[in-house]
Amino acid sequence: MKEPPETGAADAAAKDPADAADVEWMRRALEEGHKGHPSPNPHVGALVVKDGAIVGVGFHARAGEVHAEGAALAAAGEKAEGATLYITLEPCNHFGKTPPCTDAIIAAKVARVVIGCSDPNPNVAGGGIERLRAAGVEVTTFVCEAEAQRLIAPWSKYVTQGLPYVSLKLALSLDGRIATRSGASKWVTGPDARARVHALRAQHDAVAIGIGTALADDPRLTVRDAMGASPVRVVFDTKLRLPPASRLVETAVDVQTWVICNADASTAAEETLTSRGVEVLRAPSSAEGRIDVAAALRLLAARSIVTLMVEGGAELAGSFLASRLADELHAFLAPSLLGPRGRPGAVDWAGPATPADAPHIAEPTWELVGKDAHVYGPLVYP
Repeated sequence: MKEPPETGAADAAAKDPADAADVEWMRRALEEGHKGHPSPNPHVGALVVKDGAIVGVGFHARAGEVHAEGAALAAAGEKAEGATLYITLEPCNHFGKTPPCTDAIIAAKVARVVIGCSDPNPNVAGGGIERLRAAGVEVTTFVCEAEAQRLIAPWSKYVTQGLPYVSLKLALSLDGRIATRSGASKWVTGPDARARVHALRAQHDAVAIGIGTALADDPRLTVRDAMGASPVRVVFDTKLRLPPASRLVETAVDVQTWVICNADASTAAEETLTSRGVEVLRAPSSAEGRIDVAAALRLLAARSIVTLMVEGGAELAGSFLASRLADELHAFLAPSLLGPRGRPGAVDWAGPATPADAPHIAEPTWELVGKDAHVYGPLVYP
């Protein structure tokens, strides 16, 4: 994150907000910010408040469309004059697909702007806060800053590191198995958990699996049991073994499907897949001869993939954890035992030397989903 600008007395007080009303309104703006699918832009919410009442709300619905503050100001109309605008992210002060939001705020004659967090984008001149102050607008910063930064965490990683934000999903039994001794894995978890997974897919730009999962399960990886569009489907397939008759290839003309292989993979196999609508991306190999995960992620980010959900299998999950590139974990735990001769655990990697070294969810959320448990949260690597 870039250093925050110099602050005045009002801003200094807002770092430890004493105004409960500001906190309440900002949290309402954060609720708005979770709406829409603005990728590759950030999630942003805005609220216009006047005389203790909401007169306009807005969120950034899609890239290229009006930004959150513009939507909230438009909803408020003339009531925006003299009002307070709550915005979860510092307003932009540059021309992109839309004009600077600072201009719209100044033109609306808003008296005060309350900001959740500053803009972390190093490629943008920024200066939204300074621009507003220079125009005589009172600015209060860093109200609910941690929540505001969490809202833009995927986009923040994307613009500062050039990598997608990775959510790792695991489905396993109580004894840590992902399939029975015969290899059967449908279904370890119940229908409610599977519906939750479909809802998670719809929240991501892309969903990825390894070739082992593609061969064993022949999945579709589409969104069917929840509202939302299907994400781009990605297969990590070092040697291009994905069968042309697989459901992923057969539906590639309807849902974008990308296969990542290494430089030595068969050109004939590539031609077969591309003729059926699959896009083949080549990435360098790791020391173990697999696809270099970090290089593959950079390829995806270059194609505007901000959020990536990794669903399987064990080797791919292990590669992401070993590389410390998984940002968030979603584990679905079924109340069943598949036995010691069941397939190996959900993650295939060397693992930590001690429990203290283990990656973990610092503040996990536990929820019952049907008969299964869903535990999730950002990962911490000691």
